Amino acid sequence: MNAASPILEVRDLHVAYGGIAAVKGISFEVGTGETVCLIGANGAGKTTTLKALSRLLPARGTMHYDGHSLLHRPPHELIGAGMTLVPEGRGVFARLTVAENLDMGAYCRNDKAEIAADRDRVFALLPRLKERARQVAGTLSGGEQQMLAIGRALMSRPRLLLLDEPSMGLAPMMVQKVFEVIQSVAEQGVTILLVEQNARLALSIAARGYVMESGGITLTDDAPALLANPKVREAYLGE
Repeated sequence: MNAASPILEVRDLHVAYGGIAAVKGISFEVGTGETVCLIGANGAGKTTTLKALSRLLPARGTMHYDGHSLLHRPPHELIGAGMTLVPEGRGVFARLTVAENLDMGAYCRNDKAEIAADRDRVFALLPRLKERARQVAGTLSGGEQQMLAIGRALMSRPRLLLLDEPSMGLAPMMVQKVFEVIQSVAEQGVTILLVEQNARLALSIAARGYVMESGGITLTDDAPALLANPKVREAYLGE
């Protein structure tokens, strides 16, 4: 288990769609400053878990962020508290410009000088966005939209960043660039919980990982150990 004090603690989490159990009593934690990944096949319950944490889906169990329960907190309040989701499919504001999308990431802030400084930091981290600051977001490539979604999230100054399938639908070269950005964000001290089907890439930047199957967690270990685990290699690494 991680040495860092947990910023996120989940115990016996249950989530259902109608009468169908999608997440079946899972428990895990993420230490402050850690990068932790949830890996597993499509339909394992990974995205559902992130939606429950973000309060986009009702859930049963115990979820604590920064020592406070998440169960009855509205989604918008979590952003102000420093927990931000980059959703599957990116979800940029297609009709707004790149710069306007970034401004939307800071909608809960009113410190204009600091917002401008953070925008500069995002542009330094993601220079392609600076080049396209006045371009309408819907005309960007998939990889550029993914970078914009991450940049928009960073504008809220997250302490915990939830990333849902950031590599989905991207060309291999762009996947590598997006993961380099994620690693840079982690190196700046942001805690990351990463949901990703590309297990090899996820484990290459994470400290620890949890394997989800059919709504449950079946395996957890340090990332190097999971990369070396024969079951993981066969099921998720194509070996």
